[in-house]
Parts: sequence; C-alpha cells; structure tokens
Amino acid sequence: MIWELEKKQDEAKIKKLQEELHVSRLVSVLLLNRNIDSFDKAKGFFRPSLDDLHDPFLMQDMQQAVDRIQKAINDNENILVFGDYDVDGTTSVSLVSSFLNNHTKNNVLTYIPDRYKEGYGISTKSIDYAASKEINLIIALDCGIQAVNKVEYAKEKNIDFIICDHHRPSKEIPKAIAVLNPLREDCQYPYKELCGCGIGFKLIQALSDIMGETTGSIKEYLDLVALAIVADIVSLTGENRILCYYGLQQINQSPRPGLKAIIETLDKDNITINELGFYIGPRINAAGRMESGNIAVELLIEKDLGKASGLAEKLNQLNIERRVLDKETTQDALKQIKKFKNETSHTTVVCNPEWHKGVIGIAASKLIETYYRPTIVFTASDDLFVGSARSVTGFNIHDAIGKCKEYVEQYGGHKYAAGIKVKKSKYKQFKDKFEEVVGNTISKEAATKKAAIEGEIQLEEITPKFYRILKQFAPFGPGNKTPIFSANNLRDTGYAKVVGSDNTHLRFSLTQQNSSAIYNAIGFGLANKYPNILNKKLFNAAFTVDQNDWNGKQKLQLKVMDIKN
Repeated sequence: MIWELEKKQDEAKIKKLQEELHVSRLVSVLLLNRNIDSFDKAKGFFRPSLDDLHDPFLMQDMQQAVDRIQKAINDNENILVFGDYDVDGTTSVSLVSSFLNNHTKNNVLTYIPDRYKEGYGISTKSIDYAASKEINLIIALDCGIQAVNKVEYAKEKNIDFIICDHHRPSKEIPKAIAVLNPLREDCQYPYKELCGCGIGFKLIQALSDIMGETTGSIKEYLDLVALAIVADIVSLTGENRILCYYGLQQINQSPRPGLKAIIETLDKDNITINELGFYIGPRINAAGRMESGNIAVELLIEKDLGKASGLAEKLNQLNIERRVLDKETTQDALKQIKKFKNETSHTTVVCNPEWHKGVIGIAASKLIETYYRPTIVFTASDDLFVGSARSVTGFNIHDAIGKCKEYVEQYGGHKYAAGIKVKKSKYKQFKDKFEEVVGNTISKEAATKKAAIEGEIQLEEITPKFYRILKQFAPFGPGNKTPIFSANNLRDTGYAKVVGSDNTHLRFSLTQQNSSAIYNAIGFGLANKYPNILNKKLFNAAFTVDQNDWNGKQKLQLKVMDIKN
C-alpha cells in the first residue's frame, strides 16, 4: 500500500483558518483538504442548511416536467412511476410515488423491472404493461437516458415519458417530454453528482414549490434520499451532503415504517452512514437481487408498521440467502483465477454460467479486495454473458469497456461501476482486448492500493474533544472520506494477537515513543503484519479514529489500515 499525503497545504492558510475558527492545526488542515478556507464555508460545512439547496428549476427540462405532471393531475391521468431494481431505483420510485399519492387523487402505479426476465432499464414489456393499464405518463427514475427507441415505442402508444437519470448520456438524448440529468451537456444545474433518488427529490421539490409548499414540507422524504446516496456511493459533497445530513436526521428522529421495521432488528441506538451502507442498503438491494425489487418498494411505501415488519423480515431472509451465494461465488471466482494463472494480469475477468446474476456485482467488489485491479464478473443469460464491472480508484472502467465495444453488445454505468453484455462467441476476444486496453492505460498509481493520509498525528492529540470535532465532519463518503492519519515510532504494548474466525485480523494496543498515551487498535486483514510489531519493534501506522461501544462503555480505538517498519 502506498501512503500519500492528501494535499500539501500552505502554512499561512493553515494558521489563518486556525485563528479564524479557534481550532487545532490538524483540524485546520482537514478543513483545507476539503476546500473549506473561511468561516462562512466552515459554517456551511458543519451546519448544513436546506436553504442552500439549489433551485430545482435550474435543471434543464424541469419546467417541462412539472408542467406535464400538472397536466396529468388536472386531467386525472393514470401515472406509472418506473425505476431500477437496486436501492437507488427502488427508493426513487418510493419517493415520487409517495409524494404523488400524498398530493393528488390520481391513480399512481409503480413498476420495477425483473432483473432476470427484463434486465436493466426501460423494457418493451413495461411499456406494454403501461398501455394495458391506460397509463398516459411514465416517470422513469435512475434509468432511461439510453432509452431512445423505447421512448419512441411509447409514443406510438400515446404514452409520454419524463426521465430522471444520473447516468452519463450518449450523444443522442431520448425525445421524452423532459429529460432531467445534470450530466447533459446543455444542463446548467450547478451540482452534477446527484443520484437517481436525488434527482427524484429535485422533481418533488419543484412540484412542492409550485404547490406553494416549502422545502421543509418535504423533509420526510429525505430518509430515502440519504439511503440512496450511501448505497449508490455518490459524492458526499455539496448538495448531496445537505440531503444526506437531513436524511440521517429523519431516519433517527422519525423514520418511515419500512425503515423503522428494519432498524428495530439492528439493535442500534443511532443510525449512521455505516448502518445504511452495511445493514439497511443490502437488505433493500436483496429484494431485486434475489426475487423482486417490488418487495422493497412495498416496504418503503407501507404506512402500517405491522405489515412493514413482515416485509422487513422477508428482506432479511433474502439478504441471508444473498450472502451465502455471494460467498460461494467469490470463493469459486478466486479458485478460477488461480487455476488459469492470471494472478499477474492487469485485470480480473471471470465467468461461470451457473453464477447467480444477483450477486456478481458484489463478487466483483470482493475480488478487488484480494486482487486490486479492474474486475468484471460474468454469468450467462440466454445467448449472452452478462457482467458486472468494478474498478479501482483512479481508473475509468466505463471508458475502458468502451474501447472494446467491437466485442460488446451493450454496456453502461459509471467511472467505477458498469454493466456489460457480450455474445458468448466473443467473450474470449473481449477478455483479451480488455486486458490489453487496461494494461496500456492504467497508471502504476491506480494499480496500487493507496492510503490518502490527511496528516501526521501524535497519539496524545487523539482526545475525546478531538473525536467530537471529527464526528462533525460526517457524513463521510466519496469526496469527504473518513480522515486517515499516520503516526510514527509506535510500539505494541505486548498484547498483540491474531483474531477472527479465519485468523486474518490483528488486535493490539499501541503506544508512542516518549508518550504515555495508549490506544487499542484493530487491523482488519492485517494478520500478516503480526511479525512487524513483535518484540516491541518500532513501526509506523496508517489509521482512522473510531469509537468502540462495548457493554455500554464507549472507548476510542484506532482502525489500522497498514503497518510499516
């Protein structure tokens, strides 16, 4: 692992901000690393305000979208709210359909495509379903930016489309009534990092505005937006930070019954980003992965806690099944990598027609933990191999797949995650070409795990007061990552041991040369570093500062990422 200093900050700026905010030098550095260089910016960062959300009508086509929905309301048209089967899609559908049901008397239906029968995005089947229900308007969320032909097909059936998507557009934009996507070249909306549910929120913000309501009146929907932001791993800067901040408040103070039902099974007093990412998000995702995303929507729009509890238990069981399949797929893929001796490749591309389509994306992420390189995991679907691609920091896997498009039937996604379809007969050619493209374009830095160090710290600086300030930097995520610190001349106090069911973790306590401070530490996956700290050898460590809650007692601990002598 390469240790890199996040940024080299100017000493004069550090001192100026220190004096202006009355904070320590290290806190000043942390703020400057996040481009916060004044009292006003710091106030906005530590005290996010809904008043700082951008005007939704700055988004290209927002007025057209609002006008068409108003027409539908006035003419009592049937409306279909359509979305992807993942967390971002199901929360988007739940958000917009709930808002419309709470503000109109229209017949509002929801539709989540079947991952296995229809695949990702708008399908002919879904449009035929809409026609059979006499739907005049479809609002598509978290998908649709590539659905040029499907929108034309819908027009033939007198069905209008409003598309709310955050995926990168192609040159041709679907000829829908409105296409809300900040990534459109002609869109002047100031913030480009919204997830699908975030764009859905901007739509209801615009609708509430013309209905004479304030943004505060739609705070209740922000629990869904926060969940989507975390699950879709979008940037936690700017507007997303505000939305997530208030969404977490909503979840902890007054969660909707569906989320409350899940939270009650977690035995957690306070829901943070971690709980959303590791416990709640996977349960919502399990619906679309294992059975149907409609179950997730049912849960998230349910108003009766008793019924919600039953749905939450169903999702919990599906998630348990998903975890078993995920583990089996990952282990099988690791064996395949070793069997075909591609451990030294620039890429990981593996395929098994028997793998469950719902877990290949998770398996791809897990493989990167072992082999840190761009990864695609394929399984079979009819006459095609379908794959989930995941990348490493600093490498655009979406663009890399694009350079292999002569062997690709369909692909789409983001810089770090994409979906792909390849004809079985062209799989080997694609695999070779992808290896060649990545080998020629990936930098040495991108191919190596990195710890972006925000600053060196002395153990004596890690006080309860410092941790209280650190917590105010949350919510953490892309663009505002949990600060990683380094400390030198450390020594184990003599109680280090390898722990975990598979003996892969390292638990120890450490102190610093010429210091009386002692901290407990845990290094997940660092059992191989045990010899580095034996016999009170001096070492350096990269770590985050965390709080361990045990038997009602709270104690600061260090989560160690790497150890070097």
